Amino acid sequence: MPLKLVPDNTNIGFVKLRFIAFALTLALTIGAGALLAVRGLNLGVDFVGGLTMQVEFAQPPALDTLRGRVDRVGVGDSALQEFGNPQTILIRLPLPEGEEGAVQRVVGKVRTALEQDYKGVEFARVESVSGKVSEELITDGLWAVGLSMLFVAVFTWFRFEWYFGVSTVVALVHDVVVTLGFFALTQLEFDLNIVAAVLTIIGYSLNDKVVIDDRIRENLRKYRQMDIKQIIDLSVNETLPRTVMTSVTLLAALLALLFLGPEVIFGFTAAMVLGIVVGTYSSIFVSSSLLITLGVKQRAAGSEDARAKGAERID
Repeated sequence: MPLKLVPDNTNIGFVKLRFIAFALTLALTIGAGALLAVRGLNLGVDFVGGLTMQVEFAQPPALDTLRGRVDRVGVGDSALQEFGNPQTILIRLPLPEGEEGAVQRVVGKVRTALEQDYKGVEFARVESVSGKVSEELITDGLWAVGLSMLFVAVFTWFRFEWYFGVSTVVALVHDVVVTLGFFALTQLEFDLNIVAAVLTIIGYSLNDKVVIDDRIRENLRKYRQMDIKQIIDLSVNETLPRTVMTSVTLLAALLALLFLGPEVIFGFTAAMVLGIVVGTYSSIFVSSSLLITLGVKQRAAGSEDARAKGAERID
């Protein structure tokens, strides 16, 4: 017997909840924007440049003591952050100037100093990015996100009508801003992996919204006399089993990675989990109901009437 997460003939009145959903969406978007403005993102070495070392200790070190020990090496001011657990610390240092061997010398000095004071210390990974490269990565990341949003708007405009494009972009902006606000709140490291997660969230949310929008457009043509609110509720409920099954399947895999996967992909996985939840919510409650405000029924009916009159003239 097939598994059904949503019973047949489900009839939930999503449109009745649209004003609550709109208020919640606005509050989340404003709150996330405020967090971004006040706290900012904890940009990784990909975007700020410098040298990052992931160091694993046998016992959780005192960060103030560890910072003082690194600073006494004389390789620049250090910034320390726990990474996944108290035993794993990210140490950030300014990128040393000079030839390629300068980075290895700095890492060697830090390793020697820490091995003297902390038994069993291990350097899991070392990354270095120059300031010029980090500026290029910031620019490329912003262009990637911006162009993806633009292409989404253009695609939905030509695939459906402009009001479908507007509702989709509004929901996608909400999804992206809330995800960024989560990183501002938690101060998890924001690097290129998170940019990839944001782009993946945009793609997933677009796919979800296009399925619902396509069903709404079909039902607009099929039920010409039905009220727009009933059509949207019908369309969302008809696609609800597919939406819920897709989201639950993805979340099952992502949650396994979140709790059991390596620390290096923790930020990416956390962003994906949040993005799936927020994207599913905005697809069901925000994007579809926003079409009522944009007047989709009147425009769609007018287009159908014009096509019908044209067909009559041809006959």
